[in-house]
Amino acid sequence: MTDKQSQVPVITIDGPSGSGKGTIAKLLAERLKYSLLDSGALYRLTALAALNRDADLSDEATLTEIAANLDIRFELRDGEVAALLEDRDVSRDIRMERVSMAASKVAAMPGVRAALLQRQRDFRRVPGLVADGRDMGTTVFPDAPVKVFLTASAEERARRRFEQLREKGVSVSLRDLLEDIRARDARDMNRAASPLAPAEDAVELDSTGVDIDGVLQTVLQLVRDRIRVRGG
Repeated sequence: MTDKQSQVPVITIDGPSGSGKGTIAKLLAERLKYSLLDSGALYRLTALAALNRDADLSDEATLTEIAANLDIRFELRDGEVAALLEDRDVSRDIRMERVSMAASKVAAMPGVRAALLQRQRDFRRVPGLVADGRDMGTTVFPDAPVKVFLTASAEERARRRFEQLREKGVSVSLRDLLEDIRARDARDMNRAASPLAPAEDAVELDSTGVDIDGVLQTVLQLVRDRIRVRGG
């Protein structure tokens, strides 16, 4: 990282799946006019590329090679960030449950995480960056001046996911979603490489029963206290 990059402020939003961190990160980036890093999308893209090639999801060497050579880019389209894999828009594909589950397995591999580390750090550019993930504050941007660890109960997160899928016309069992979330939490918290945990200097927020605007205002106040920003 260059000296110039180190002066660019970073806000990290970490937390488990379904905590609302993606929504908060997007709203925060829009409000502050900062760049946005959805680190989970990188792992989802790696997982999708592996599934497309029928790769063995337990073969770390193969998955690390896939991650290191991903042909991906992100484009802003109508206010939304589109993810492209080999020039094809796969924004919807990477949100499918099978890709989500594969991404959780892929993300547990140290080789894959190492291959994607610099790619994530390259998102740090003027005027600032909001980074959404699970190890943004602990591993990727340990010097970030604002670190938030956003969580919610497993039941609340399963309910949110259930509602999202139902709105899209996808039939799914709430019980199955809850089991998947608990299994994913266990993998993320117990993996050897960058386990899911708040940074020592992170502010922990529980979004259970709190609306998005309430969480956003809390994070914005934290940002105002620690970073000079325009707007907000």
